[in-house]
Amino acid sequence: MSLSQEALQKLYGEIQTQAIKTQQELALGRSQLVSKQREIRITQLTLKELSSLPTETPVYEGVGKMFVSAPIPGMKEKLEAQSKQLNVDAEGLSKRLLYLETTAKNTQDHIDAMLRRGDGGSS
Repeated sequence: MSLSQEALQKLYGEIQTQAIKTQQELALGRSQLVSKQREIRITQLTLKELSSLPTETPVYEGVGKMFVSAPIPGMKEKLEAQSKQLNVDAEGLSKRLLYLETTAKNTQDHIDAMLRRGDGGSS
């Protein structure tokens, strides 16, 4: 079964559009993953610093434009929960990136196959 030249060009255009969209999503996903990793690192460093302080040391948590006194054990608990959530988020982003990379590769393979056959390029 052979497709007309017009149908092949339309299909080629749709595949190219999908490839561009996937590349944009990949770039966004990578920047989000880097941001999550940065947040994880900051949380870990903060936890490390809190662990080195005596429990009676006054610490403050930023709330909007002000700071509120908070006990160290409560801060540690909150930071550990935040760290776990950030790790879950980062893992989800990594899985999404893997999916998008696979999609991008498959899309590029389709484009290459159409170009090799000589039935999808420019007119």
